[in-house]
Amino acid sequence: MPQAPDLTFETFGCRLNAYETEAMRELAAEAGLDDAVVVNTCAVTAEAVRQARQSIRKLRRENPGKRVIVTGCAAQTEPETFSSMEEVDLVLGNLEKMRAGTWRELAKTAPFDPERSEKIRVDDIMSAQETAGHLIDGFGTRARAYVQVQNGCDHRCTFCIIPYGRGNSRSVPAGVVVEQIQRLVDKGFNEVVLTGVDITSWGADLPAAPKLGDLVARILKLAPDLPRLRISSIDSIEADPSLVEAIASEPRLMPHLHLSLQAGDDLTLKRMKRRHLREDSIRFCAEMRSARPDIVYGADLIAGFPTETEAMFENSLRLVEECGLTYLHVFPYSPRKGTPAARMPQVAREEVKERAKRLRTLGQTRLEAYLASQVGREHKVLMERERLGRTETFAEVSFETPKPVGAILSTTMCGVDGKRLAA
Repeated sequence: MPQAPDLTFETFGCRLNAYETEAMRELAAEAGLDDAVVVNTCAVTAEAVRQARQSIRKLRRENPGKRVIVTGCAAQTEPETFSSMEEVDLVLGNLEKMRAGTWRELAKTAPFDPERSEKIRVDDIMSAQETAGHLIDGFGTRARAYVQVQNGCDHRCTFCIIPYGRGNSRSVPAGVVVEQIQRLVDKGFNEVVLTGVDITSWGADLPAAPKLGDLVARILKLAPDLPRLRISSIDSIEADPSLVEAIASEPRLMPHLHLSLQAGDDLTLKRMKRRHLREDSIRFCAEMRSARPDIVYGADLIAGFPTETEAMFENSLRLVEECGLTYLHVFPYSPRKGTPAARMPQVAREEVKERAKRLRTLGQTRLEAYLASQVGREHKVLMERERLGRTETFAEVSFETPKPVGAILSTTMCGVDGKRLAA
């Protein structure tokens, strides 16, 4: 890949954003752009936007003379917020950032003249039809690669701004996904992670409307030399029978699921406009654990959603135990302008922070208990760095002596090292 030492990239938010940053890095380098700072923003919380603005100011001070280009979900949903900053030269939408022509044009127009150029280039994301205009091979560590299979979201949860940053759901055809995974296997990657915004909606817009489980089965069949396949965050209520069967029966599909649960109270879930109730989550986790006893769950949970009482919050605390969750990703609720939840009666900020702290404390307790239960057991560990790897259930493992990066090692856990296992 062409190198562009004068390009600086800063990424906020999800794994998909990080994936797209790597794609932009390749596109910009191939175009010959070498005098820019690119900030790929996240819109999921107001705090994420604040951090992006702070970083933009810092990057401008550190990179005098370079163009500052802001893109990503926050740039898509509130372009004026960034175009009004004197540090910003150009705001690119999520569609524009993935087009090779965008970067070729920027390379040709150097030096950038803000007086003669349009500062905001953001199209209507809801009109988007294409997905993954630029595929990359090998993003991640030298051991694990990420493959985008889907973008956008058709749902309208009341707290979420992301559909307005990503557009409606679009799927990458199965043949394209399998071809890329086979290239990754040929390059020596031992694990592939399927990623997207709402990957359980994969296939709905494709001919014959295949399901995510169909894609997983096809990958495992047509890429027989891939040792480990992992799926990122899923909406459990949308898990199709083929996916459930693959999780239960395919040893190469990792026994780790990150679930988009958000809350454990039925009234809260209804006000969030979620598509499941607490019993759906509990039943799914129990059924999957019965089918595959070694499975480990992570989950997204929001603390302090508008109108949430103490009793409603305690239902979320109990859900952690009732679902047997291990890895918690806790979001203190913050209102996002343009979402229905922002207009609902808000919980006091101090109460939101306190509830988030209680959830995180419970999460830490759950993680510690799980790690302790694994001491003395053998795990297959994928080495991400010379002294750090991950088990099939995504637990981190530290090693005293260096190991080959990318190797999968069968080793016995001898203890716990903070938030990691020790081998």
